[in-house]
Amino acid sequence: MTLFNIPDLFEEISIGLRVIGLDPGKKQVGVALSDVMHMVATPYATLKRGKLSVMAAEISAIAKKEGVGGLIVGLPISLDGSFGPAAQASRDWAIALSQATGLPVASWDERLSSSAVNRALIDEADMSRGKRQEVVDRAAAAWMLQGALDYMAYRVKDED
Repeated sequence: MTLFNIPDLFEEISIGLRVIGLDPGKKQVGVALSDVMHMVATPYATLKRGKLSVMAAEISAIAKKEGVGGLIVGLPISLDGSFGPAAQASRDWAIALSQATGLPVASWDERLSSSAVNRALIDEADMSRGKRQEVVDRAAAAWMLQGALDYMAYRVKDED
């Protein structure tokens, strides 16, 4: 499968089907889900990073259970906006995951999502480091997915 851009991905996914947001890290992958109207992202789970076949099976199971029509994978673009090795690895993983799950996929810039979530958890929730580690990956996935959903909502609003 190919890597879609965000507008084309949403053309493939009908209202009524959710979108999974994935924030892949070295050890874990944060998972978030959109609502069926593609307006709100919610943290869902944290998966241990492993073999692609195992990850694809876990993500496929979530997709089937939750009525998912597509994936958005976080793209770690460098702070200066360049496309480095981490971004290429994320892109390759997204395409392989799409092929393994049969779900269409797009990438979305996830720069600083984990940092923003950590700051919010410290400042607003006054959460300890240990408790933050339990939720930061799935919260970062939701942060990233919400950015893509907001982009689409703004884009649709502009077309009206």
